[in-house]
Amino acid sequence: MKLSYYPGCTLKNHAKNFEDSALCSLKKLDVGVEELPRWNCCGTVFSLSTDDLIHHVAPIRNLIRVKEQNNNKVMTLCAMCYNTLKRANQRVKDNPEDLQKINDFMYREKIKYEGDVEVLHLLEILQNDIKLENIAKKVKKPLKGLKVASYYGCMLVRPKNIGFDDMENPNSMDNLMSALEAQPVEFPYKTECCGAYQTVDNQELVAERTFQILSSAQSQGADVVVASCPLCVFNLDQRQKKTRQIYPEFKNIPVLYFTQLLAIALGCANKSLRLDLHYIDPKPILK
Repeated sequence: MKLSYYPGCTLKNHAKNFEDSALCSLKKLDVGVEELPRWNCCGTVFSLSTDDLIHHVAPIRNLIRVKEQNNNKVMTLCAMCYNTLKRANQRVKDNPEDLQKINDFMYREKIKYEGDVEVLHLLEILQNDIKLENIAKKVKKPLKGLKVASYYGCMLVRPKNIGFDDMENPNSMDNLMSALEAQPVEFPYKTECCGAYQTVDNQELVAERTFQILSSAQSQGADVVVASCPLCVFNLDQRQKKTRQIYPEFKNIPVLYFTQLLAIALGCANKSLRLDLHYIDPKPILK
């Protein structure tokens, strides 16, 4: 299996631990990955305006890059990128006039986009294509005894028509953790918003969300929280300092990307984990 891969901006800087652990894991699973040539930012947030087609040019241009690789599927890691690419793709599939206008905007492109690329998230590929039972067979370091709370947030499962998991009670990450022999922890805040970009100018609000989400996971016995969105991981990890200032009773808990636990279980080298990029040191609970 060889996958076209769209990394997005954050995975090339602040979320290198996400990309490095994912790519190492896929190599261990004998899956080839080919990064898209000349990719650009996904646009970050899907525009809901009906007359704002220019904001859909960025995600659709990336799908043209997939066609340049003679492929019709693209893998994403970042939940935000997945959401933006997939929703833009769905819009042009549903609205041929919009697709024509967007192609007109991109008149210099040699390929006209026809809505024929499928946007997939890594979790979807692990579950449906690689298969969890095959992953379980390749586990070298079982995560026995590790209690893991999977945090899905907003962008991975909403809206319903673009998600690959149950919107109210998703389980794709939980199922993966079970395949790695970790113990999934169910908690009620797993699809609540982390505060998103409010972290820029309203850290108190994000600290409140962090307190609610992480305290909920801890109350159910979680040792660690895993996620698939760089913004969620930033807020839930980096904002724990602010959270403790406001809520002295709060206790720190490590927050990782799900791919880091996957990489550990598959026997990837420590350098691919980039644990040094975390504010809350996860090494004590990973011993």
